Amino acid sequence: MTYLVDDLGEPVPLSGPASRVVSLVPSLTEAVEVSAPGRLAGATDYCTHPSTLDVPRVGGSKYPKLDRVLDLAPDLVLANAEENRQEDVERLRANGIPVWVMAAAATVPAALGSLRRILTQAYELDEPDWLVTAEEVWREVRPVRFHALVPVWRKPWIVLGRDTFAGDVLRRIGVANVYAGSEERYPRPDVEELRAHLSADADLLVLPDEPYLFTEEDGPDHFPDARYVLVSGRHLTWYGPSLVEAHAALTASIPSGP
Repeated sequence: MTYLVDDLGEPVPLSGPASRVVSLVPSLTEAVEVSAPGRLAGATDYCTHPSTLDVPRVGGSKYPKLDRVLDLAPDLVLANAEENRQEDVERLRANGIPVWVMAAAATVPAALGSLRRILTQAYELDEPDWLVTAEEVWREVRPVRFHALVPVWRKPWIVLGRDTFAGDVLRRIGVANVYAGSEERYPRPDVEELRAHLSADADLLVLPDEPYLFTEEDGPDHFPDARYVLVSGRHLTWYGPSLVEAHAALTASIPSGP
């Protein structure tokens, strides 16, 4: 038995390379299936990538059907400290299921470092090419071109605050988050506060299509005079193989100048 340690310092006992894994995190699902095809035994209903993935579904990330997970008899469950509930992790461990919990990464390098540990330690893989490429693509931090508001939810409004992966993604392509200095990671300002920022210190509104589906008709209408861009939520918030294409795609989405 090998005792690995996850990002939170908890032991992960494995008898060999993980070969029957249930992922409770869409980003991790894509990363492990692309890197080690065929070793996933189950995934959440929201695990949409790779598009060819055909495994039993176990409900959502926040409220997975744990009995279904247990029925699949995984040798490892993958979770995330921000996306999954601690009580679910504890119940799985109490039933003898090893769980690797990935920390809520605040930067792109931190996320890729966590993925490297999962893939090389729990899966005993060599570094996948996509991970090396993603590190190279995202190494540079470009000069600031815009100061942005980045809502991720509406009803109520929730925006990116301090120490978020998505905030670091934008920072590296030259978009500074005006709420980066907030005490909260996901502040809940009212719409009047957001409008005030767009009149004072923000010159761009970044609207992703997940977790909330902002569209031309739902989002910009609340800020009629604001300059805005609609971007892929997967490119903005997912850590994994999508990071390779995300840099060019997000850069192309951002206006070329003030």
